[in-house]
This record gives sequence, C-alpha cells and structure tokens, in this order.
Amino acid sequence: MLTRLKVSGFKNLVDLDVSFGPFTCIAGANGVGKSNLLDAIVFLSALSDRPLIDAALAVRDQGTKTGDIRGLFQHVGDHFGDEMSFDAEMIIPLTGADDLGQPAEASSTFVQYSVTLRRKEDKTARALGSLELVSEELKHITLREAAHHLPFSPSKAWRTRTILNKRRTPKYISTEGSDPDRVINVHQDGGSSGKPQKLKAANLPRTVLSAANSAESPTATLVRREMQAWRLLQLEPSSLREPDGFTAPATLASDGAHLPAALYHLANSADQGGSDPAVVYSEVANRVGQLINDVKSVYVDRDERRQLLTVYVGGRDGTAYPARSLSDGTLRFLALSVLSLDPDPQGVICLEEPENGIHPERIPAMIQLLRDLTTDVENNDVEDGTRALRQVIINTHSPSVVMQVPDDSLLVAELVDAVHDGRRSRVLQLRCLADTWRDKVLGSESISKGQLLAYLNPVSLTGDDTLNGKNGYGSLMNHARQRRVIDREDLQQYKIPFDELAS
Repeated sequence: MLTRLKVSGFKNLVDLDVSFGPFTCIAGANGVGKSNLLDAIVFLSALSDRPLIDAALAVRDQGTKTGDIRGLFQHVGDHFGDEMSFDAEMIIPLTGADDLGQPAEASSTFVQYSVTLRRKEDKTARALGSLELVSEELKHITLREAAHHLPFSPSKAWRTRTILNKRRTPKYISTEGSDPDRVINVHQDGGSSGKPQKLKAANLPRTVLSAANSAESPTATLVRREMQAWRLLQLEPSSLREPDGFTAPATLASDGAHLPAALYHLANSADQGGSDPAVVYSEVANRVGQLINDVKSVYVDRDERRQLLTVYVGGRDGTAYPARSLSDGTLRFLALSVLSLDPDPQGVICLEEPENGIHPERIPAMIQLLRDLTTDVENNDVEDGTRALRQVIINTHSPSVVMQVPDDSLLVAELVDAVHDGRRSRVLQLRCLADTWRDKVLGSESISKGQLLAYLNPVSLTGDDTLNGKNGYGSLMNHARQRRVIDREDLQQYKIPFDELAS
C-alpha cells in the first residue's frame, strides 16, 4: 500500500510530494500530467522487477523516439535533465514468498524506499541512452512515527494490527561514497552488526531490490513483492471480449485479458464459492446489475469440446449474451466486479478515466465499486490486518466523477510555472480541498472554492462568452446561434449560479 510518493525529474514531475489514502482521485484537464504520476508508479514497479533499461522501456513515451529514454526525464525544450529520484513510503504484507516460492517474513511492515537514477549517453545500448543507479535506500518507519506518516487517519486498531517492527537497526539497503566509488550496501535483515554486502553501483544493471530473495533479505523481498503488485489497468474491450483456454492464467491482466479464466477460478475457489460457484456468480451479477438494470445472471461457460471458457451475461428475459456482444461499459464494470471479489490481488491499482463507457447516472455505482476494491482502514473487520492491502488511484477530467468522490480523496491537478536548474518550465501541482486530512495534517496547498466550482461547471451558464468566441468556440456556436439545453426556460429553475459563486 503506497502511502506517500516524492518524485523529482521524471517527466513534468518536479519536487512533487503526494500522500495517498486507500482511494485517491486526481482530477484535471487533459495534458497537465495526471498520467505522468501514474507512469511514475508503474516505473517504480518495473524497477523492482526488471533491469533498468527494460523498466524504462516499459513506460509509455511522450512523443520521443521509441527507445529514447530521455523522454522519461524532465525537459524544457531540447534540454533534458540528467537525474530522477523517487521516494516511496509503503505498507507491505507481513508474509509472502520469493520467486522460488520460498517463504519470507518481514521484520518491518512500514518502510521507505528511495532510488535515484542518472541518464548516460551509451550508443552501444539497444535503447537511445542508458541508466545508472546513483543511490538506493530501504529503511523502516518506526511504530512511533507511523501515526504521523499515515495522515489519512486509519483506526488505531488497524494500525496496531498492520504496522509491525522487529528491526533494531533502521536500514536494509544504503548507499555510501561518491563517484566513481559509490557502493550499495545490503545489510543483514536480522539487524545484527555483521558486515553488509557491498555492491559497486556503477556496475549494477538493475536495482538491488529487484534481486532480493527470502534467504538473505526477506523484508526487501516483500517490498519487492508489494511494488510488483502496483499496476496500471487499461481495460481494453477487445481483450475483455476474448474467451480463454483451459490453461490460461487465472489472473486478470492489465488490459483485461483472461477475464473468463479469472472469474471461473474465483467461482470455483474453495475460499469463495466452495462446491457451489453460483454463489460467486450471483454476487458478480448483483454488482453488474447496479450498472445494467436488465442483468439477472453472470456465469462462465466451460466448453469441453473446444476447451474454451466464455463469459455470459443473462438478461431478465432469460436471454444470455456472450462477452463479445456486451457494451464496453458493461465489460469494464464486470472486470472491476471480479477484482472486488477476489481476495488475492494486493498493491496499487491505477485506472485512467474509469468513467469511459459509463452512463452518468451510473457513475455513483462505479465510484462505490472502486472504493469497495480498497482496504478498509476505518472498520477493522478482518482478522488479519495485513490482508487485502489494496488501494485505488484514478485520474479523470469528468465533473461527474469529481462530484461523486469523497472530498478527502480528491486532488486537483494543475500546471504551474517553476524554475529548475535555471530554466523555467511548467510542472504538475496537486491541490487538495480545504478542511480535508491533507489540508489539516500536511498543510498542502488547497484549491479555492472558485476554482473548484469552475471545474464542476465548465460550461458558461450565460452563454455570452462562448457565443462571442472568447473561449475559442465562437465559430461552432455562432453557426445558427442555436439554443443550448441549459438555455431552455423550463430548465432555468435547475440552474446553479456557479458563475456568481466563483467570482
């Protein structure tokens, strides 16, 4: 569970410091950098699992040549920065396993991981340039510090059950020295005074964390597992519609592939439906029914002859439709419903514009479904507080979504002027609402009421500015000067004077 992230030098993220709760909504106009924050999370996840270059190439580019890693660095015009740094605070599961299936138990479950990377010119690399590990650090956050580091105010019972620390010395990974003799130290996990393993930073093709194993570094292994579980869901209808073979992975892929296998596995899991898969299918159908009133049933057809699994949704008239016949919005809602009932996936789930394909009337149900995916930090109703350490981060530009999310979960994204290394640039800034936990505890800059009202009501109610072309739409509206829906006399009583409130 990612609780705080500091980023500098990555795309247009410069000295960005953001705290997360179980559910976070980042709202803002197109092009301000909302997606860059999600990309930073995905990049950190890739660094925990892949070589440096492979992690860089896994992040979507921004108009640069394919394989040109300069696109990941903050840049002004043709000038690209040389370093990027990340500092992530997170809660990790107490137990887990490494890549070889060997069990690991953490000595601390609340940690801080920091990494700094440098860009190098390397014409021999398969990418345009290469990355060098400048520094890497992993340390625990003490129980005494935990309440201050968790400003979203989880219950004390949840904190006590979730935050554990048996570590005597603070660091698991540290960096010492300077170029060209920088060394990454891997300290003994038991906290003894034994000599650390020393690795020359300049020779490392990947982060030290990405090579952790349970025998030598159980806590680092579980940090790695946590970060590997951070993913960006880009649910593609074409992938959601595809049937699965019997041997397909039983986990929903980031693009929505393997939905039939994931639902079939969930329904037949002993922890869920036991010998009666209908129990799980009924729960999924009830959730999808909140979006589509006509839905009565959801199930997976097992075709023994072709060895295929296919999702079907049944209507109240008894007609069953395969996934290939369902709307995009229904498929996305179905995928999220499956995720909400699956206890296994943990970590961070990032989604871009989850409202796509959803009727505005159903957005409250969609928001509730996303919140149901997250860890309940207020009502400690699970026996094991480390179970289901899962959170959701979404971005949107939809006023309909902003209206429905809890006020303490909202961050508004804006571009602001900043000077970095003597160069002026436009960087991302995130602002919270006044009187929320971010505003009270962290002193974060809050958005004004006028700005928020203007965002919630982006259309001028008077119509004068638009019709006169002051907002760039005059050529569209002046054609026949058509009356807008909001201009109808029978709807005037429903108008809210946002323009007056914002002034």
